[in-house]
Amino acid sequence: MSSPEFRRGALPTRHHARPGSRLERARALLAALLLALSAAWAAPTAAAPITVTDVLGRTVTLPGPARHIVLAQARHFQVLSLLTPDPAAILAGWSDEFRTSFAPDYRAALKRFPSLADVPVVGRHTAESFSVERTLGLRPDLVVMTASFAGLMQGQPAEESPIIRRLDAAGVPVIVIDFFMRPLENTVPSLRALGAAIGHEAQTEAFIRFYERHMRTISQRLADLPEDRRPPVFVHAHAGVTDCCNSPGVGTFNEMVQYAGGHNIGADVLKTATGKLNFEYINARAPQVYVATGTGSNPKTGLAIGAGVSEADAHASLQRLIQANHLDALPAARSGNSHGIWHAFNDSPLHVVFIEALAHWIHPDRFADIDPAGTLREINRQFLAVPLEGTYLVNLKP
Repeated sequence: MSSPEFRRGALPTRHHARPGSRLERARALLAALLLALSAAWAAPTAAAPITVTDVLGRTVTLPGPARHIVLAQARHFQVLSLLTPDPAAILAGWSDEFRTSFAPDYRAALKRFPSLADVPVVGRHTAESFSVERTLGLRPDLVVMTASFAGLMQGQPAEESPIIRRLDAAGVPVIVIDFFMRPLENTVPSLRALGAAIGHEAQTEAFIRFYERHMRTISQRLADLPEDRRPPVFVHAHAGVTDCCNSPGVGTFNEMVQYAGGHNIGADVLKTATGKLNFEYINARAPQVYVATGTGSNPKTGLAIGAGVSEADAHASLQRLIQANHLDALPAARSGNSHGIWHAFNDSPLHVVFIEALAHWIHPDRFADIDPAGTLREINRQFLAVPLEGTYLVNLKP
């Protein structure tokens, strides 16, 4: 009878490898290789240097993605919020304007990121109040500011800015961005520079594609618009907060009104970014479209708009503003083509929402299907770390 080891279905006995055998050496080599791979995966890799070009054409090199950023103007926190899911984590310091001038939106951001309450303040929103010493004490790896904040006029080189010179001398990189003076030209380069500097190119490029697609729709539909079909538009900036009536001149909102197919009446007499129009001039120009702006920080006197504001309250405040400033006789008010919008769409890539709204209000025949509120909802869903929840634009019925 055969041995039980070789009965049908029985497994042969396993032979153990002798010490020093080929099998044992292979096993040892495999174990060493797996250990080396695990160590390589666990160890942090050295970040490659990042080189970006800012809106002044300066080439700025960082040793790696910026992780301690100072915003010279805190309003640009919402730009960071577009580009990274945790903008608070990389914020080393900022100005106080987000807490003061944009208080409702600051409170909304604070609910999402409580650590914002502890972010050090390096000044107000003006260059005169900005503390270079306090900024350097925070040991930032990047400072973000605009050319005007740096004290530069158009065409001036960065070396003529005392703030930039001092930060450069201390070895702190500075990038200059712009969504205000030349927004249509500088928005994409500003986004690209900032997104690359913080190591979030993929999300930045996704938003740029979204932004350019929406902007392209507007420009294509207005490509055949003759100059005499651009109705006069009156933008009442920070309505109710100052004496009537502050309005944009060149740059900023003016470019947006033009892009949307309108004519900004302020640009004909104001040669600066903002200025004051008197009632006689406004009345004589008979604007066909009226747009009041506000941040919601002064709801008793200004436009109630923005975070946490109901549509009913925004509507009531817009009606009150028009009556209080004796603007109810304007053609725009009589026809019901009067509107309110969040001022902080300005100086931000979110001006795409403002431009869509303007196009819809100025040329309803060409943009009946455009839904700026829907565009904002899409931006909230796809990009913003702190969604804009409230009423950010409102229409006054005739």
